Amino acid sequence: MFKKELDFANISCQYHAGQYTCLYCKTCDTLICATCISKVHKKHDVTEIQEGYEMKIDKLKKEQSSIQKDRKQIVSGKEHLNQLLSSENYKYNQVFQNVRNHEKSVKEAVERYFKKLRDELDENHNTVSNSIKSDLNTVIDLLKQADDKKNVVQEIIQIKDASLFFVEVNKLETSICIQMPQPRLSHGSTPNFVPGEFTQSDIGVFKFDANVSHQPNIILEVNKQYQTELVAVEYVCSSNDHSFWIGSGNNDLVQSVKPDGPKLKIQSNYYTRVYGMAVTQSHNLLLCSVGSRLQEINTNTGTLTDSVYNMSPLEPTAVYITSDDKVLIGGVNKEFPMPGRRAVILMNQNGDHERVYEHDQNKQSIFTYPLKITSTSNGNIHVGDRVSLVRGRIVVLGQDGDIINIYTGHREINKVIPFYPGEVVKTPRENVIVADVENSTLHFLNIDGLLLTYYKTSDINIIFPWSLAFTPTGQLYIGCSAPAGSTTKDAKLYEVTISGC
Repeated sequence: MFKKELDFANISCQYHAGQYTCLYCKTCDTLICATCISKVHKKHDVTEIQEGYEMKIDKLKKEQSSIQKDRKQIVSGKEHLNQLLSSENYKYNQVFQNVRNHEKSVKEAVERYFKKLRDELDENHNTVSNSIKSDLNTVIDLLKQADDKKNVVQEIIQIKDASLFFVEVNKLETSICIQMPQPRLSHGSTPNFVPGEFTQSDIGVFKFDANVSHQPNIILEVNKQYQTELVAVEYVCSSNDHSFWIGSGNNDLVQSVKPDGPKLKIQSNYYTRVYGMAVTQSHNLLLCSVGSRLQEINTNTGTLTDSVYNMSPLEPTAVYITSDDKVLIGGVNKEFPMPGRRAVILMNQNGDHERVYEHDQNKQSIFTYPLKITSTSNGNIHVGDRVSLVRGRIVVLGQDGDIINIYTGHREINKVIPFYPGEVVKTPRENVIVADVENSTLHFLNIDGLLLTYYKTSDINIIFPWSLAFTPTGQLYIGCSAPAGSTTKDAKLYEVTISGC
């Protein structure tokens, strides 16, 4: 339809006045008339103008595809540089705070030396940041060039005047390429601060990382695979005797299981509704179940009783045991009409409410439906929050309750299927892993909820990862779900060795 609108019959020859072109010379890449043929192009490879036009269109489309590919690389580079800059800013703030804390512990006599340290840190940070920003500005300029050239190509493709078309194509072909930037071998990095003794000559020095890497290299190796009798392993907790607690809300079942060769030996069953579970330091199991009070399974007696942890008037939806044996519990008001109150409450071992995380500085609700909780050693709390039935996020709070960050997924990984966090667990290196169930992906965040990297578990045939738990020896267990709608009770549990996190 588009091609029929072009008139190839009345294109004037640019070499002979009063002549119209009749053929296209492939050898010379130009339109020619009868006089051209007799004088210059007798033995050249010529063809119909229509075919020449189609050759040019095909070439333009290939160039357009190439530009689009280059553009994607530029966008990827831009995202990497933005993440690198964010990581450097975060690291700078952390190191600066370390310097300030150490400064407070020394006498006023060393103030001048601390100032020298801060100035040196600022100078280094500015150098690193300016280096990254310089490359980032270059990438942004190239991105604009790519968009501009893409638009020019599109405009030429839509030209209805054949004569003008070939003129513009010839102009474009000399400048169609985009010169890709040469990546720097290194942008440098903010040095770490290493405290010294309380002496004037050795307060502390900066130490650069031997191998600067802002994106950890995550490696997962499956050691063992177990088949359960659940539709989905929605909850998994490591116990003290190499056994595990696994649970499924779909089956209203909690089981104590122990690996026995290639199988899981079921030690006990508890038929109860479960919305979350965690193992205390005394090795008992806390359960979020029906009602406002957490239930507790005593591992010595096997009895299931009410615990001292009461969320009234809320009902518990998530539970986590802190390093000092306090309990963080997420809860919501499930009574009609919803949404009602949504909060995370910190309780001591007696069940006393020590802190309630519910509203931000603007008196707005922080959470929609808190489903998973973990915390890092600096006191940051990471909450898996369900925003809708298909979408979630990670809300990161500081010890003071202020929102530090909200992570809503990766733009490419979650481009089609929204981010919906399953389990949220702290790693031995104080990072945080989030299971993205529907995308079969693990998202790795730092203590402030910034993305470090991600890992596609589907690459090692682990599909629909739902629950995560580390053993005391650092092994990772991944509980999985069956596909949506499945009622087959054969969900998998994997023992995995993980490194780089």
